[in-house]
Amino acid sequence: MTASVMTDRPTVRSLLSYRTIDIITVATLGVALGVAYFGWDQLYTLIKTLSVFAFPPSVGLLGGPWLLAGVLGGLVVRRPGAAVLTEIIAASIEALLGGPWGFSVLLSGLLQGVGAEIILAIFVYRRFGVMVAMLAGCLSGAIEAIYEWNLYYRDWNLSFRLVYLVFLALSGAVVAGLGSWLLVRALAATGALDAFGPGREHHARHEV
Repeated sequence: MTASVMTDRPTVRSLLSYRTIDIITVATLGVALGVAYFGWDQLYTLIKTLSVFAFPPSVGLLGGPWLLAGVLGGLVVRRPGAAVLTEIIAASIEALLGGPWGFSVLLSGLLQGVGAEIILAIFVYRRFGVMVAMLAGCLSGAIEAIYEWNLYYRDWNLSFRLVYLVFLALSGAVVAGLGSWLLVRALAATGALDAFGPGREHHARHEV
């Protein structure tokens, strides 16, 4: 079992004890991704009008970028609540910058963060490999899709709703899950995550 997949068994106390650097990192990631979310809001309104997205549920394929914060925060900080907090901060920044959905994105952020948190909790915050990351992104997308059914897509039939769920979950798995995992590895290689599990695992893999 590689270090990137499983770490030393953490105690309950160590998991719940946030260091100052954990709090700062959650806040930093949340703010950075909130700005990115706002940028994606602008692109989304343009891209979704393309003919390739003429089939309404296919816009779910564009949802992955909005799921990044929870997965990334969870993979880096690796403590209960990190995924939810990072996602809520990102959603707050997006709303404050004038995102088209206003502060309704706070509930979306909460639900998306909970999706990632559930997967990390299932693995007891011990496994952070690519499959765990993709499952976290997938569940975040699935939960968000169900929430949006009654918020934006009340006129869709069940088939449309299910296809949208599949597309958003797939986008979450690839963009938010795989994307976050790759980003964490890239950041660890630069030394930026030396104070966290990913950084220590990177050094362990490259020890002579």
